[in-house]
This record gives sequence, C-alpha cells and structure tokens, in this order.
Amino acid sequence: MPHVSLFRLYSLRVVYLIIVVGLALVVWPSVIHHDKPWGLSQGVVKCMLTAFSLLSVLGIRYPLQMIPVLLWELTWKTIWLLVVALPAWQSGTADEAIISTTFECLFVIIIPLAMPWKYVYARYIQQQGDRWSNESPTLAAHGSQA
Repeated sequence: MPHVSLFRLYSLRVVYLIIVVGLALVVWPSVIHHDKPWGLSQGVVKCMLTAFSLLSVLGIRYPLQMIPVLLWELTWKTIWLLVVALPAWQSGTADEAIISTTFECLFVIIIPLAMPWKYVYARYIQQQGDRWSNESPTLAAHGSQA
C-alpha cells in the first residue's frame, strides 16, 4: 500500500471537518427542530445528510478508512452536476433551486484535491477483493480434491 503523507492525512481531516461543520450549521438545526413532518424527498435528503455528517466525524479520526464516504459524495455530486445541472444550464431552464444546488455541489471540488489518489487506486482497484465463499484460497488455487 502506498505511503500517505501526514499532509495528505491532514488535508482529508480538513475536508471531513468542513463537511461536519457545514452540515452542523445547515442541516442539524432542521433535523433537531422541525415543526411539521417532512415530505418523502425532504426527509430522505435530511436524513442522508445527517448520516453523512456523522460518518464524516469518524473520518476526522480515521481519514483513510472513511474514504468510501468521500468517494460516494464525489460520485453522486458529479453525476448530479452532469445529469441535472449541466443540461438545465445548457437549455436555459435552470431555476433558482437548481442554481442553488449547483453552487452547493460545486464545493465537491475540495474532495479530489485532498484525495490520496495513489492510495485509492492501490486500495480499491489493485488490491484483491474479499473472498466470496468459505473455500480456502490455497485450495481454490490448487483445486480442491476430496
């Protein structure tokens, strides 16, 4: 596994901290104090953001172990920007809600800047995946004979 510099670890911690503080200021007040029940979409979004903020707290302590959380955030925001925001902007149909969400999603740029990409490649692309059965890897390689 490639060495991850202390600078890169602290960069990841800063990203997690920005997420925690940002969501604590924006989302948590509405989760703790909401006057009426939420609709389906609003409830899903608020609960997912709350869970994301809690997992980001773990990322401050375990920045490498929580990388999948940042990859999820980077992936969904990139998809949303490409599939929703870009076509709306190109067609001139971007309303206030799309523009506001686009601005919020553009903060995702801090994730690829802090991400230790060599580590991500080695850990999630090159490293052998976990086994799919109870069969011993040694027996599987040589063919099991009973």
